[in-house]
Amino acid sequence: MSLYIRRESSKLWKRICAETTTEVNLLLENWKYILGGLICQYIHGLAARGVHYFHRPGPILQDTGFLLLPELGQERAYVSETVFTFVFLSFFLWTFHPFILKSKKIYTVLIWCRVLAFLVACQILRIITFYSTVLPGPNYHCREGSRLATLPRPDNIFKTLLIIPRGVLYGCGDLIFSSHMIFSLVFVRTYQKYGTNRFIKQCAWLVVVVQSLLIIASRKHYTVDVVVAWYTVNLVVFFVDNKLPEMPDRSIGALSLPVSNGRMKEEGAKPLNGNSGDATDRRSRSQANGKVNEDGDNLHVEGRDGA
Repeated sequence: MSLYIRRESSKLWKRICAETTTEVNLLLENWKYILGGLICQYIHGLAARGVHYFHRPGPILQDTGFLLLPELGQERAYVSETVFTFVFLSFFLWTFHPFILKSKKIYTVLIWCRVLAFLVACQILRIITFYSTVLPGPNYHCREGSRLATLPRPDNIFKTLLIIPRGVLYGCGDLIFSSHMIFSLVFVRTYQKYGTNRFIKQCAWLVVVVQSLLIIASRKHYTVDVVVAWYTVNLVVFFVDNKLPEMPDRSIGALSLPVSNGRMKEEGAKPLNGNSGDATDRRSRSQANGKVNEDGDNLHVEGRDGA
């Protein structure tokens, strides 16, 4: 038993080391996209905090979801946050499964490049929307009589550039459309495309539907915030995904080759959109075998190996 554990541990360690080398090479090629996406997350946080200065509490607007769904109350407001945390952590851990599991379909760095691109596009639209019209927040701390409903004007610029966890949890004014739904829908759509377990995909969509209802029942957003998020995020992800180059498919047991000119080359790999590799590579291999492909100049390749 101990021999088996040592042997499997050794295999796991070698797998982690090999995957780390591959991902580090990809990170060196794509660090600008990762850094840019993270900076945009910070800017989105600043924008959400900034609109709080313009928020003015008022009567809660008439809302169909509030009429249909019973109010959870302040003591159970944590339920929707718990569901969101579960979705976030589950997706985050899944993106790192290539370091552990033998069967893998994605690259961690490349999948996060795509996810950040989806998030940034959605968040730009969100910032434009909630600054266009600042609605009175339905959450408990945003209502009339709450000292957290408004923020005093900052006396220096450093306060406006500082994001504190309390400000994230108790923000007001950044309503249309729901940021929680942006993250959840982006994560679920990404797993829908690159995940392999059909049952988990079905459960993921069910969890997002439940989360939508819980957000409304917790009075953290109006129903319109959730509805707009559902069709906006799905449309944005659809169009942005079509503009991005496709990732290589690792599920066929491809052998990773060194990164060159910003592209990950794989022997025998094909992109996830079903197209085979580079035409130049195929032509050179056929020539090496003593055969020249006369139609090589007419090959059309739609898949690319970067993200």
